[in-house]
Parts: sequence; C-alpha cells; structure tokens
Amino acid sequence: MSAVLTEINERIGFITLNRPEKRNALSPEVIAGLHQAFERMNAHEGVKVIVLRSTGKAFCAGADLAYLQQLQDFSYEENLEDSHRLMALFNLIYCLPKVVIAQIQGHALAGGCGLATVCDFAFSVPDALFGYTEVRIGFVPALVSVFLQEQIGAAKTQELLLSGEFISATKAAELGLITGVEPEEFLQKSVHEFAAKLTTQNSTFSMGKTKMLLRELNQENRNKSLELAAQMNAAARSHEDCKKGIAAFLNKTTPDW
Repeated sequence: MSAVLTEINERIGFITLNRPEKRNALSPEVIAGLHQAFERMNAHEGVKVIVLRSTGKAFCAGADLAYLQQLQDFSYEENLEDSHRLMALFNLIYCLPKVVIAQIQGHALAGGCGLATVCDFAFSVPDALFGYTEVRIGFVPALVSVFLQEQIGAAKTQELLLSGEFISATKAAELGLITGVEPEEFLQKSVHEFAAKLTTQNSTFSMGKTKMLLRELNQENRNKSLELAAQMNAAARSHEDCKKGIAAFLNKTTPDW
C-alpha cells in the first residue's frame, strides 16, 4: 500500500498520508510521495482546490526519527541535501497557486505541525494537539520557523518554538496557526463543504493570482532564510544534543539536559 494516496472528486484533489502504523511520520518516501502528489494536482486542470488529510489517529507525528538517527552518520553535505528535500516540499505547498486545505483529524507535531503551517487553511478536531517539539530532542525547528514567523509573527513563533509545548486546537486557532475547530463527526463534511464553496464561488484565476501575490511580497527574504534554515537543520543533526535526544526518544527515556 502506498504511503501517499491521491484522488479527485468534484474538482477537489485529495492527498492522503497513509502510514497510520507510524503515525504518518515523514520518511524520505513520504516526503517524495507528497512532493509528487502536489505537483500532479497542481498540473491537473480538473483540480481547483487540494485537501491534505491522513489516515489513522494522528495527522502527522513529524520526522521519522529512526531515519533521522541514520542521518547522524551522514556527512554534512548529505544531510544538507536531505534537508533541501523537506524545504522543497514545504515551499512547494506554501507557494502552490492552488488553495491547499489541511484536514487534521489527530495530533500534528514537529514536522507534522509544519505541514499544517504551510497550508492555506487548516481545520482540526478539538482533541488534536499541535506543537513544534524539536527542542525537546535537541533538534532545531529551522525550516518551519521561516513560514511560521511569516504567518503568525515573530513573538508567537518564538513562544511556540522555544517552549516546545503542546497546544490545543483551540489555542492553535487563537494564534492563527489553524483556521478553525470542528467536531470530529463533522470534520470531513465541514472541510468538503468549505472546499466545494471555494470551487463554486471563487475564480480559479483570482485565487491563484492572489495567493501568488501574497507569496511574492516576501519571496526574496524567504528564500534566503530557507537556505540558512536548511544549513542549520543539516548541522544540528550531528550535534551531541540531537544524538542524545533522538536516542532517548527511541528508547523511551528522558534525556538529561
């Protein structure tokens, strides 16, 4: 079974993370699959709006830590190349001309919270938790910091990234991290109705041009910041704190900071 599924229905393109046994963690295969899926949906003339969703209990638990542990033995150049792949995925979703809606049925943590951040709209169930938890394992939430600061401002970004705290869906909505909170039994229906409204009431041309205008306003600074973030991401993977944190997570122990 593929880790990323796609389908099209009534001009809505659905991209589904399908790795529930791993809480839809971002492995290299998942990142590549998502990148290809978004490119295909963007090129498809029959798709006007894209919905990103997941199977299982978690929306996305972030990076596949078993793979991240392997990367600690990679060279800086190999880690930088890997970091560029995640950067390219986030930037693709963020700058895609078509509107992207996240349907969040469970926890969105670390890189998974990053996925929600780069979507244009995000709707969540009340019980979902959000958080950029990288500092808890000695890592640096570098790539997402660029998009998050642009979306909700420097002060709130600093609060979330430095604390590494979990926040509720209600708090995430208050901060502007997500668009709204829907009861679990109505989430799918509410997202579909919202996506359908965009497809029937709004001009494809106008939505695309409006989104591109918003993204181009800070494009030069964003691109420079993303490259700096990718370099910091790659360098952080070989730091002793990161090695200790990931080992502790995998062994289900608490690191001694």
